Amino acid sequence: MSLFLAVDVGTGSVRAGVFSQDGQLLGQASQDIRTWHPRPHFAQQSSADIWGAVCASVRTVINQAAIAPEDIAGLGFDATCSLVVINGQGDPLSISPDGEQEQDTVLWADHRAIAEASRIDETGHQRLNVSGGKISPEMQLPKLLWIKENLPSIWQQAGHFFDLPDWLTWRATGNLTRSLCSTVCKWTYQGEAGTKGEGWDAEFFALAGLKDLADEGFSRIGTECLSPAAPLGPLSEKAAQELGLTTSTLVAASMIDAHAGAMGTLGVTADAVGLDRMALIAGTSACHITVAQQAAYVPGVWGPYYGAVLPDLWANEAGQSMAGAAIDTVLQRHSAFEGAKAAALEQGMTIYDYLDDLLSGLASEEPPSLLTNDRHIIPDFNGNRAPLADPRRLGVTLGQTAIPDIGDLARDYLACIQSLAYGTRHILDQLAENGVRPDAIVVSGGLGRNSLYCQTHADVTGLPVLLPDQEEPVLLGTAMLAAVGSGKFESLSSAMDAMSGPAKVLRPDTGTRAFHDRKYRVFRAMHDDFETYRKIMSE
Repeated sequence: MSLFLAVDVGTGSVRAGVFSQDGQLLGQASQDIRTWHPRPHFAQQSSADIWGAVCASVRTVINQAAIAPEDIAGLGFDATCSLVVINGQGDPLSISPDGEQEQDTVLWADHRAIAEASRIDETGHQRLNVSGGKISPEMQLPKLLWIKENLPSIWQQAGHFFDLPDWLTWRATGNLTRSLCSTVCKWTYQGEAGTKGEGWDAEFFALAGLKDLADEGFSRIGTECLSPAAPLGPLSEKAAQELGLTTSTLVAASMIDAHAGAMGTLGVTADAVGLDRMALIAGTSACHITVAQQAAYVPGVWGPYYGAVLPDLWANEAGQSMAGAAIDTVLQRHSAFEGAKAAALEQGMTIYDYLDDLLSGLASEEPPSLLTNDRHIIPDFNGNRAPLADPRRLGVTLGQTAIPDIGDLARDYLACIQSLAYGTRHILDQLAENGVRPDAIVVSGGLGRNSLYCQTHADVTGLPVLLPDQEEPVLLGTAMLAAVGSGKFESLSSAMDAMSGPAKVLRPDTGTRAFHDRKYRVFRAMHDDFETYRKIMSE
């Protein structure tokens, strides 16, 4: 029996899942991981803590599912696009301003390098075209420049700088080969699989202040890249022992977590829905991913990335730095939150289900969406990733009253979910202006289980929303990597055909379209007003 093991390293936890060849989830387990915030805009993790959580979750799922370790034919990893720094012996190097040795990982959401990103933007180099004209502080070059200038001794000691998904495959196999998914999307690499590092641009690195990496032949950031799912070799003896597996398990080239979600959802079957789809992977943050045969350069949207998701196809990636985190921010700042949370707990409900029920009661005979006629939110509490590409954007709430009761909290909750959907519509409008027009949205991630979020996206965008029957599509996409890397499927396309499964279709409510059109106009006007106010205050 050949089974596939998927490991997903998210922002706050590691999850492991075992899948059959037809895509059935046979078991899963999770383990929390730590994040440190030593200063504002800093977010740091420990690769040792992450690997410990990987081993714990893998051992747990193998034991609970009563699976023989030798039945695991392939292992795939996905992870957040965080930056891991180690020395030449593989030991962690601190990226903390306070020097904590174990904190060797700059989390994807860390915004310490905003100034460095702006300086790289000032180069005007053509490589910036694939990040929407600007580089994000969430990408790796600004973070590398910050480390070089603020932690020079660490910079000199560093033997390797890894994207977290590639660190995981290295830790599992000892293979330094990087995945095109990470290097193309987050490191400005442009090339095809197996090109031995020719995809780096020495001129751009020099202009960006990172000339020494080029002078070294890019050895510290990767000299060979392979397509996601390419075989990297078997588990090392050490890793196999730590994971409770055997060295017969083959490891596949990795993926960024959101891209694994795209892999696990874009192939779902649904009646009367086209195949030109956008994958919306929505959890703490949200990523919007499309793939196409033609390259599209879209201002404020990352890409086009060749081969980052599927071979021979171009991917575009937009996103929201905060999605589920934006909802939680809005709720937790409200004075009625603790009371609502206690009431939800008393009724055995999540706070979100409790607020959904409350909205239905408040609405009486009208659609609940109309309850926010006077409540408008911009959820850019951690900047606007797309399509404005502005990490300095801030959140805005308009239409607050003097009565902060639970009903007011419910309206804030609804207005925030609507604003996230308007953000998706803003991204879709920008894509459409540049020839990319999806005909459906496939939702996965934690918010894929929030019915209000999903239906609101259908109502606001006018597109059908597909909800995969597979309860863990991110893990499924990573299992597809394992299936191909182990040789059980010849391509990712064939793995998608065999493992994706069906999806439920949510159709837009056309009766609320005019209301959402008006609110979307307010949403866009608030963005313009924010820029106006910022200019006034900078005079």
